[in-house]
Amino acid sequence: MAGSALRARLCARARVIADARLSPDGSRASAVVRTVGRAELIVVPAGGGAELVLSGDPDVAGAHPAGGGAHCWTPDGSALVYVGREGGLWRVPAGGGPASPVGPAEEHRPDLWSPAVSPDGRTLVWVEDGRRVVAAALGGSHRPGGRGPSPEVLTDPEPDFALDPVVSPDSARVAWVEWDVPAMPWDGSRLVVAGLGTGRRRVVAGGEAEAVQQPRFAPTGRLGWISDATGWANVWAEGEGGATAGPVLDEPFEHAEPAWGPGQRSWCWSPDGRAVGACRNEGGFARLVVATAERAGHGRTAAGGAGGPARRRSRAVGDPAGHVTVRELGKGWHHGLGWAGDRMVAVRSGARTPTTLVGIDPADGARTPLVRGPLGGVEGPWLVEPEPVGWETDDGARIPGRLYRPPGGEAPAGLIMWIHGGPTGQMTVTFNARVAFFASRGWAVLVPDHRGSTGWGRAHAQGLAGGWGVVDVADCSAGLRVAAEEGWGGAGGAVVMGASAGGMTALLLLALHPELCTAGVDLYGVADLESLAATTHRFEAHYTHSLVGPLPEAAELHRRRSPLAVAERIRTPLLILHGSEDPVVPLAQSLALRDRTLASGNRTEMHVYEGEGHGWSRPETVEDELDRTAEFLERHAGPGR
Repeated sequence: MAGSALRARLCARARVIADARLSPDGSRASAVVRTVGRAELIVVPAGGGAELVLSGDPDVAGAHPAGGGAHCWTPDGSALVYVGREGGLWRVPAGGGPASPVGPAEEHRPDLWSPAVSPDGRTLVWVEDGRRVVAAALGGSHRPGGRGPSPEVLTDPEPDFALDPVVSPDSARVAWVEWDVPAMPWDGSRLVVAGLGTGRRRVVAGGEAEAVQQPRFAPTGRLGWISDATGWANVWAEGEGGATAGPVLDEPFEHAEPAWGPGQRSWCWSPDGRAVGACRNEGGFARLVVATAERAGHGRTAAGGAGGPARRRSRAVGDPAGHVTVRELGKGWHHGLGWAGDRMVAVRSGARTPTTLVGIDPADGARTPLVRGPLGGVEGPWLVEPEPVGWETDDGARIPGRLYRPPGGEAPAGLIMWIHGGPTGQMTVTFNARVAFFASRGWAVLVPDHRGSTGWGRAHAQGLAGGWGVVDVADCSAGLRVAAEEGWGGAGGAVVMGASAGGMTALLLLALHPELCTAGVDLYGVADLESLAATTHRFEAHYTHSLVGPLPEAAELHRRRSPLAVAERIRTPLLILHGSEDPVVPLAQSLALRDRTLASGNRTEMHVYEGEGHGWSRPETVEDELDRTAEFLERHAGPGR
């Protein structure tokens, strides 16, 4: 279908919408919108209307890739506080105008995220250098020796990392999430509450074997959060009337994605504190639901699973005689959830749904489009819905996945196994122009959720512990064998493709299972585990401790598991793409891999994108990546090769 194929330029020119928020009265929505190397803070009426770009002096920092954490509203709705692109915290009127500095002084610009203003409007809280939760008078002087109260560091003793502080409705308490290395936040983390100005703090939830995230205070003062203590990342809350805390909705679905950074907002309280909205992960697909506590005796409905009924009941926290009724408000992924007044807001996305900031009526789920991400014209027959698939490994594990078939019932030209990054993560069914680009060229795309992936409960996410480079490869190779047996890719062969951690798994598949692969595409993939542990950024500096083993004791294991150790066994065509300024996986890893594979006689091609980091920030880079990859696959893996 060359004549109707999706063009790379349409895929590359989209705006990225993140960090959605609602004004306190629910009348306006705000978000960080990034396009062509620049981020803008915008405000739009929540019921629909003209988009207003706020002050660009200074520009807002681009929202953190994990979800946001770049701005918040003041409680009276008159202004927003945001993280500046070059540092510092700034307040800008909600109607636009000059921004003024608040928080740390301009000459003191540490890494800042997650500003939050207390409901009484007096205190500003933020996270500094990824580990300190700091509170200070909003707009006060914070220069050394300046007048006004000194900032209060609430994280004492200081953890290795801290995320997402929130302030209670009475402006007396602050809650946040923290953890210590070598754990990652999805391994074990703590929910901490501290009194402002009291020096008192207590751990509310979490621990070494429980991951918590996203604390939220209800307007009534009740604290809620996400916990995987039951084996699934569900919304939890403090019990009412002194009752024990527990899940608001106890179900075998995840209500959050892994906490890769600040600003994820996958759930929210209703304005009266009697209900919660949550984005429920149903095998990579998702739907927005509202769970409302109700007294027993109102009749029960069947539990709803993926693709099943949308209503479900569960025991209400703090109310043994009550239940929770769940209503579906809409299918698709809903990020940046907020609820205020009579309006909800979210960034909505799905396989056939271009990413859009929407206002939502919580009564009936009616949606109002506010801000669109992709270019007009990207819709077409190439936007295909995947189907759930699965397979068993040699050791009896059940591995789920999703299969995108070419549109229109066309026989596939071949199969691309697209392995997600992380490796703690999941390639969810959001709007994905890259998948559509290849589907429109006749490729089937298989997305595996190997052990270590999220979305299937804590046990599956922890299933890669100590086994990175072995378990993921076994799970994916089993999927490739089943794909060949079932003809998912037609008569063509299989291409393995992945970025970052997914690139590492793809490289190992090429080396260890060449009979299953016709070509490979490695986007800034990990090639040297030992070097990665020594050179990567602080957040992931201890990641391999749990995935491979502690260093230096497991140094030899790191070397044996690395693609560099088996690079000479790669005999299928390989395309490597990497950014010159990658802070996570240094360019040197891909350069070493290229040299080693070329020396052994392999057909390896490599392109370096100058100025790009871990992933692409410029539309022209995305366009080149897609066109370059399509041409490479046509030469080496297409039906006419």
